[in-house]
Amino acid sequence: MSPRLLLCAALLRLLLARPPPTGELENDFGPESGSESGEVRSEAIRRLLEVFGMEDPPLARGRKQPPPQYMLDLYHTVADVDGVTRDPHLLEGNTVRSFFDKLHSEQVEFVFNLSMVAQNEKVLTAELHIFRLRPQASVSFSRHHFCQVSVYQLLDASKVNASQGRKLLSSRLIPIHSSGWEVFTITQAVRSWMFDEGSNLGLMVTVKTLSGGQMDRKAVRFASGRHHHYSKQPMLVLFTDDGRRAAPLESSPADGGDKPAAPSLPMLPMPGAGRRSARSADYDEDGERMPCQRQPLYVDFEEIGWSGWIVSPRGYNAYHCKGSCPFPLGQNMRPTNHATVQSIINALKLTKGIEMPCCVPDKLFSINLLYFDDDENVVLKQYDDMVAGSCGCH
Repeated sequence: MSPRLLLCAALLRLLLARPPPTGELENDFGPESGSESGEVRSEAIRRLLEVFGMEDPPLARGRKQPPPQYMLDLYHTVADVDGVTRDPHLLEGNTVRSFFDKLHSEQVEFVFNLSMVAQNEKVLTAELHIFRLRPQASVSFSRHHFCQVSVYQLLDASKVNASQGRKLLSSRLIPIHSSGWEVFTITQAVRSWMFDEGSNLGLMVTVKTLSGGQMDRKAVRFASGRHHHYSKQPMLVLFTDDGRRAAPLESSPADGGDKPAAPSLPMLPMPGAGRRSARSADYDEDGERMPCQRQPLYVDFEEIGWSGWIVSPRGYNAYHCKGSCPFPLGQNMRPTNHATVQSIINALKLTKGIEMPCCVPDKLFSINLLYFDDDENVVLKQYDDMVAGSCGCH
């Protein structure tokens, strides 16, 4: 188990624990414990933000609109009710960002502000989602059955109708007598915008007959942010990867040489640390030795103060590992070969200072957060190694 994950588990226990009575604080830390506990909480919040890849939490403000249904559906597809990833291969990359059109034009033109996308994020796929409205009754018997819908990247705002002022990104035939969401891939344009922010002049959608003529606007209509319901607003969806991947639990020098030493982390005071040994945690309330096992560790985002910007989940069970790894180690304790040898050396007292193996997570799962960023965009992000799936003696 990595030192960073051990620290995070300790931070969560500190953060979520109710503060003890004043007298108990003084016994543990001395008369200045009040200020020290405040510093510990601030440090815990800062470290927890680091785990979630943030310097500061997004602003918690009154939300005027709910998250897009597409993002809610995507979240429930990739995550269970607790936010734990169902299948790590379902999501392309580890981040999905949604953006609403900022232009609200009468024409079929859209502009999306991508300033919240970090420079280190690799754009894997970009999609334009636009909602097809039902044709008006006066054109319901049009002789046309299909039309050609094309999406262009604008290159010169003064020449949007000329070939040199725009670049074709995607085009396809769609039936006229239908309605619903249409999705177009525009990855090439978004990558160019990320490389040169000033080149983001927006997108334009055209609708033509199969012969290339102009379609009646009443026959094929798309919802805009100005005149139609929030749930039908044009939306840009980005699938990205920020490169934050957790190291595997098992590694070998053959995978890439010796592992670099982890940076030293400041020690945090633990309540009652001076009154009991670390091994006392291996016993239950009746004084019986407790075998290595997984136990609950619920992280409540409301208690931390993050419920104002996190949509789902409201919290999750991170679990933690607790118990002893006594000799002889049975297979039910899922020991590694190294732990088995260490247990034998400890039992036979062949070498001084060799402790029993430790009870730690041997399988870790990722969780997913659906949240609002500072620009009111809804983001779905996957975080590795956040839930202890099982425990073993290592």
